[in-house]
Amino acid sequence: MKKFKNVSILLPTLNETFSFIKTVEIILDECNHNDIGEFIAIVCERTKDESIKCINKAKEISEKNGISFKILYQIKPFAGGAVQDGMMEASSSHTLMMAPDLETDPHSVKDFIEMSKKYPNDMITASRWKSNNSFEGYNKIKYVLNWIFQKFFSWFYGVKLTDITFGYRLAPTKLFKIINWEEVKHPFFLETCLKPICLGVKIHEIPSGWKAREEGESQNSLLQTFKYLKIAFKVKFETKEKMLKR
Repeated sequence: MKKFKNVSILLPTLNETFSFIKTVEIILDECNHNDIGEFIAIVCERTKDESIKCINKAKEISEKNGISFKILYQIKPFAGGAVQDGMMEASSSHTLMMAPDLETDPHSVKDFIEMSKKYPNDMITASRWKSNNSFEGYNKIKYVLNWIFQKFFSWFYGVKLTDITFGYRLAPTKLFKIINWEEVKHPFFLETCLKPICLGVKIHEIPSGWKAREEGESQNSLLQTFKYLKIAFKVKFETKEKMLKR
């Protein structure tokens, strides 16, 4: 049986500035520092210079609090590839995938950690549908499609989860490392729930809100939402052997 020792927090960054610093500050303010193993900021050639400055500022804040802060230059392309690189770099017992744009609420990190201590072998995932008024500034068409997709995916995979597409999850680091991830764009965030489901991993949801980012542009377009269907059908009929790295 695994134990929760600490968590590596993955923060892939393109154009976040003040929101990156605020994300780190909220986590440091609300969480026991012994529970945080490290922050990993994942950057690429497209990451804005101003973002790099804010990452370095957050690094100073983190290290003053005695917490390791790594800056990782991604090798795999796109958002999903960045997170996969971060998973392989993570050195804590558990890993949390989130975004530093405040769309994934940093106030929920303490709740992730609390739940993971209770269920250290399982995956913890955030749900925007477990409480009312959790969406703030969400595109109306995407809102309706999101609701439909959640119902369909939960039925198709025979689970009672309410938010399978939200890429805000915490799991044992070893689990993230041994799975053979296929997607590198935003459908990857759906894949991070579907493959654990098929591998028999227990998944617990915590309520969390979603708020439209105050800076930069979202990289997840409406068109990409429909691309989630491809990986959903592919994973459903894959063997467990193919889902795991050799």
